[in-house]
Amino acid sequence: MALHRKLDALRRLKPDVAVVSECAEPRVVAERAGVDSLEADSVWIGRNRHKGLAVFGFNGYRLNLDERYQASHRFVAPVRVEGKRRFNLLAVWAQNFSAGITRKRQPGPMRLALRRYREFLTECDAVVAGDLNNNCIWDKPGWLMNHAHTVDVLRQCAMTSVYHHVTGESFGEESTPTIYWRNRTKHGPTYHLDYIFAPDRWLATEYAMQVGTFEDWCGTKLSDHVPLVVDFRYG
Repeated sequence: MALHRKLDALRRLKPDVAVVSECAEPRVVAERAGVDSLEADSVWIGRNRHKGLAVFGFNGYRLNLDERYQASHRFVAPVRVEGKRRFNLLAVWAQNFSAGITRKRQPGPMRLALRRYREFLTECDAVVAGDLNNNCIWDKPGWLMNHAHTVDVLRQCAMTSVYHHVTGESFGEESTPTIYWRNRTKHGPTYHLDYIFAPDRWLATEYAMQVGTFEDWCGTKLSDHVPLVVDFRYG
């Protein structure tokens, strides 16, 4: 929320492509920031112009919402990315518990979206990135919403979580949180909910991964989330 107050913090990350959840329409952000333009290409989806899912392209990167986009999959955007590196991006802000009710045989938004966009994720290099609002610590036997299912489907698509590839940690045993939830204190409750799944072949090249710190983001009241940043070198 309130991205107009956080633009400088976003720009300091020097992203080529940024996925931002709970984001107002780019023109609303620009108006509130008092600027004519955010100097970025963008794709935004949502029903409330003050709170949706945005993808921003900087440094000449161009974004287009894929024609197969289905609005019924709330806050999941298939985006074609063009620039120095071309790829498909499935940007996610998963609303797993928005209805207030969960059931064993309720597949959840990620499982439904992965069914819908399977071809989009396999026709070329693809990335899945954003707030998946899930973790294997909450998985239950036989539940269709289990995070492990998402991981397995993406593995079948030759995609791997960059954080887990770098750290060697198992899903559900992450030592570094990406959200300092509710009371926004350093010691809890904290969870790892934000992910970047990248093509396996990209992970065979040079790259770097970083998770933002509590002090820089939550301690300064910018957000209860910290950014997950992956920098792939160009060949």
